[in-house]
Amino acid sequence: MKILNLYAGIGGNRKLWEDVEVTAVEMNPKIAEIYQDFFPKDKVVVGDAHQYLLEHFEEFDFIWASPPCQTHSRPAFIGTYSKEGQMLYRPKYPDMKLYEEILLLKNYFKGKYCIENVVGFYKPLVRPQEFGMHYFWVNFHITPFKIKSREHYGGIEKLQKLKGFNLEKYLGIDKIKTLRNCVEPETGLHILNESKRDVQPELFR
Repeated sequence: MKILNLYAGIGGNRKLWEDVEVTAVEMNPKIAEIYQDFFPKDKVVVGDAHQYLLEHFEEFDFIWASPPCQTHSRPAFIGTYSKEGQMLYRPKYPDMKLYEEILLLKNYFKGKYCIENVVGFYKPLVRPQEFGMHYFWVNFHITPFKIKSREHYGGIEKLQKLKGFNLEKYLGIDKIKTLRNCVEPETGLHILNESKRDVQPELFR
């Protein structure tokens, strides 16, 4: 099974996948290097995941993408304002590359795909499946599952235990942010397994 893992980070979603051939794309060279340490058999590309998807999507059986979530997230939107309603930060355009990727895969890709992001501050423009505080745009049905606490406000030790990655030896990265960005390995495994069910992708277009 050939898998494209976009915005790969250190590989939270990929951690429990077995018997797969993975190409991972990560923009940050230091993070990509850590990913390669954890998954030495994967092909790691340091570059723009958005552009790589456009140029290579036809080469894979399954595609996972976890685009940056900050401009879509509810906490970031709420944090823009004080209790008195005064604006604390200038608003940012939501990064619409998220929807470019959804529409590309939904209409042109013949395999299975999952695009993961946080629940946004607005009604999604394309309907996802929702579990916990996350949206999943897929072309197959996901059996309901429960996402454990993400420990976003826990320390490095709690996050490392939850995500299953030890970053002690790595320097020059924001370890808290890197671990918070990790999709829980159990979630990645559950969704990959669901994609293997004998369901025609066209049913979920």
